[in-house]
Amino acid sequence: MRILFVSPRQCWPPLSGAKLREYYFARALGERAELTHVFFSQAGARTPGAAELPFCRKIVPVPAPRFYTPGKIVRGLLGRQALPLVNYTSDGMKAALAAVMAAERFDLVHADSIHMAAYEPILRRGGAPVVYDWHNIESEAMRRYGANAPSAAHKVYASVTARRLEALEKELLRSAAGHVVCSEREREKLLGIAPGARIATIENGADARFFRETPAGERRRILFVGSMSYHANIEAAVGFTRTAWPGIRERFPGWRLTLAGADPAPAVLALRAEANVEVTGTVEDIRPLYGEAIAAIVPLRTGGGTRLKILEAMAAGVPVVSTPLGAEGLAVSPGVDILIAEKDGDWLPQLAALSAQGDLWNRLAEAGRRLVTARYDWEALGQALYETYCRWLWTPR
Repeated sequence: MRILFVSPRQCWPPLSGAKLREYYFARALGERAELTHVFFSQAGARTPGAAELPFCRKIVPVPAPRFYTPGKIVRGLLGRQALPLVNYTSDGMKAALAAVMAAERFDLVHADSIHMAAYEPILRRGGAPVVYDWHNIESEAMRRYGANAPSAAHKVYASVTARRLEALEKELLRSAAGHVVCSEREREKLLGIAPGARIATIENGADARFFRETPAGERRRILFVGSMSYHANIEAAVGFTRTAWPGIRERFPGWRLTLAGADPAPAVLALRAEANVEVTGTVEDIRPLYGEAIAAIVPLRTGGGTRLKILEAMAAGVPVVSTPLGAEGLAVSPGVDILIAEKDGDWLPQLAALSAQGDLWNRLAEAGRRLVTARYDWEALGQALYETYCRWLWTPR
């Protein structure tokens, strides 16, 4: 089988949720089929090659376009396409895809997120079915962003963009050969929009073998992991630090709040001024931080998809405390393998319950690790993705 894998980002190094899902999916497909990987390379970062992506038969990096330029903002607000699509549309990518499609025929095209939908006319030239991997439901995530937007202008942008994304999603659900989503909740939601769409749930995961080797140290950290340039993580980091952390720090003055993730926004960097708060930036190997964590927190109030940060913490044997939205879409059981903070006042008692690192801590850590190993290991998920694509090719719509 020959697969063309098209992405709006470079997945190496896989240090964020979207990159992790893409990397492990590309690896699974590349180990089982002939994979051509076309992606936007990241400015200022080393472009991955055969050493980093050995499972790819062919690698075609394309320089990423500039995002949120004045012209693109105007087109995104006044034109027909939503701004997220406008941001990822470039002549360079059109030329690269046209050349790849002219050079060989593919059995299937995997478009990693609907951000690549502008290229579908080119991707369809060879006659191969086009399948989209939805990292989340973009219109839903945009509406959630609008509900907590910091200004009236941001709310207007979110409303306009969400409507255009909804229209695009409806069109793709009707036209594309198939769709892969992260959770059954998202699958059911999309089937409610387009009952005839072919949609498979392939959940997010963690590398159970990799995190099994997490070294244990003195546990004094409360750890929040995520890309700190992503608006949902920014809002979560700032909100938790300003509202919940002062009371937690007063009760446990020896603890440190660690905000770990790439490209921290100015609002996140400013949190370094708070007592016992650490902002790390990019962490090449997150396992030592997990090994020093009393708990991993997921204080998200907006966003979409399912959280790889929860699964990785569980795989590392660290109890997780999350908002209900943070744990959305995962087959978790509150009180068994996770603790849920319904409101700001819940964080202190939940973390205090884990502070002794006794029976509750151990039960949550062991149950979380069992859950990831049984259901959310990337190896099994990658096999499921490949088998899904084979089945779709054997039984075309």
